[in-house]
Amino acid sequence: MSSQVIKEITAANDHYRASFANGSLPLPPARKLAIVACMDARLDPARVLGLQNGDAHVIRNAGGRSKDALRSIIISQQLLGTEEVLIIHHTDCGMLTFSDSQLHQILQERFNGNDVKDIGFLPFSDLEQSVRDDIEFLRASKVVSPKIRISGWIYEVETGRIRPVSD
Repeated sequence: MSSQVIKEITAANDHYRASFANGSLPLPPARKLAIVACMDARLDPARVLGLQNGDAHVIRNAGGRSKDALRSIIISQQLLGTEEVLIIHHTDCGMLTFSDSQLHQILQERFNGNDVKDIGFLPFSDLEQSVRDDIEFLRASKVVSPKIRISGWIYEVETGRIRPVSD
């Protein structure tokens, strides 16, 4: 990070903490909600869903993949009482643009022939199906309660709209 970026985020934090009043929020999320969403910078799950600090756990990774988020989902549900999971993928996602084999090749070339084929990056070619796959993955998991509500959504980066994905 450039020193200019560090200065900007430090100044922003100074401004934020000057009026900070959330130090006594409870550890469990108020809405008993966990959200698994893509790390894409165009998607801000709290703003998109009208959430406030302390309302939900927001778990982010490349593609918003449930398999990658499973550890966090288990902790959220089993230790912190969440009862619902929203899976949010989005249009124009970078995960639609490559395959594991393509990324393995790129990494092998860039990192002196190191074999990284044991890493699955979880790309997908069908946006709605990827959401369905993630819902099914959680429902089939032996470590996620069958009582938990799971729904899937697609965020449209072009319009700001979220729409449900039927499973």
